Amino acid sequence: MESPDVVMWMEMLSGAVAEHCDRLTQLDSAIGDGDHGINMKRGLEAVVSALSDDAVRAQPPGKVLTVAGRTLVSTVGGASGPLWGSFFRAAGRSAGDVPSLDGATLVTALAAGVTAVQELGAAVPGDKTMVDALLPGVEALRSAQGDGAELPQALERAAAAAAEGAHATVPLQARKGRASYLGERSVGHEDPGAASAALVFDALARSVT
Repeated sequence: MESPDVVMWMEMLSGAVAEHCDRLTQLDSAIGDGDHGINMKRGLEAVVSALSDDAVRAQPPGKVLTVAGRTLVSTVGGASGPLWGSFFRAAGRSAGDVPSLDGATLVTALAAGVTAVQELGAAVPGDKTMVDALLPGVEALRSAQGDGAELPQALERAAAAAAEGAHATVPLQARKGRASYLGERSVGHEDPGAASAALVFDALARSVT
């Protein structure tokens, strides 16, 4: 992946979030503040705008990811801004100044992003958060790379694993975030952050394939 691919990833993600904005808002209305879809849509539109700058697009992919993360922090409200901002900034810092991301570098970068999210939100698998989709996505990508899969096919496996992880949050009781205040009433609802994480991996896979 080179910088134009990262830009395409963000553009596709912005389009996906806009398309699924109502669903994300409905999920968040059930167990959160009800503004997740709107906030993510606004933030990603700002990211696409920031990445339209030729000077930004000319930078290495890691720097482009860092700009995306910084933009999300400044434009997305609630917990999502700092969490997703940390994810993309950490991924960008991990990638550094390399001119392109091969499969191994991408796995390492995404894993660094997940670590940043976990450090900020203190979430572990099973807490009914975005981590429940992010971790399966990264691990599936790592496994596919180990099996010798080409990057497009590896990312398709990662996207499927992230989507499955998001759906698996439905029967869980939330232990982190605003949803945790609901106790058992959080059971039966998909976590909106995990749903967003599935969209992130799906957009990544489509940007490469």
